[in-house]
Amino acid sequence: MTEKRRSDDVEQTVAIIGALDEEVELIARSLDDARHLERSKQASLDVVAGNLLKADGTRLRVVATVGGMGTVNAAATTQHLIDTYQPEAVIFSGIAGNLNPSLHINDVVLGGTLRYLDSDMRLIGQFAPHSEEFHSDQHLIDVADHALTQMDITHIVGIIASGDYFVDTQEKTQQVVRLTGADAVEMEGAAVCHVAARNSVPALVIRALSDNADTDYEVFKEFDISEYADTAARLVIRILAEL
Repeated sequence: MTEKRRSDDVEQTVAIIGALDEEVELIARSLDDARHLERSKQASLDVVAGNLLKADGTRLRVVATVGGMGTVNAAATTQHLIDTYQPEAVIFSGIAGNLNPSLHINDVVLGGTLRYLDSDMRLIGQFAPHSEEFHSDQHLIDVADHALTQMDITHIVGIIASGDYFVDTQEKTQQVVRLTGADAVEMEGAAVCHVAARNSVPALVIRALSDNADTDYEVFKEFDISEYADTAARLVIRILAEL
């Protein structure tokens, strides 16, 4: 059973998985009737829901939460949101390490292709959705591409690699590029798209580049990424308004 919608004029539901509490809080401030949903606490998630007035005058129901780091947390969050709220789309917004010499810090990679970094997909791909790589939905990519262009943010549609370890040395970055050909590396995107594809739900992965995948984690965790949270929240809201 899904959470009952509180307005008859809401036509769609979109689930947002953010990287930071600040990002989800900023998104919540843009929603009407925003409230935290008790039913998701059993899944160890703080989900906020509300309605957004779209550019065409219709209303969109938004459920947003922080998903946690790593592929298992991302997969569990995505499945919970799909099962509980039955969204028409899932959008994941986060940060990543840059692997593309043509890109710079604060540029954005849209996940045209998502590849696992440390999984043998010859085995895993034998099961639904029977794929060794995953893709963001083309319509969602087009909407995000337009929004990023309007915001004057440098971006590409590229390859994102996801793995359950922190990439922080030149040796590791070279290995990631060799194995996946990725433009960016992180720890969740492929899992989000994998679970969404298994459920036939369109998904979009957005990654802002926070470093060049060469920063030790103990240093990286002290980064102030509040500016990213603000930019990401504004981008997500703009995308939602144009869906």
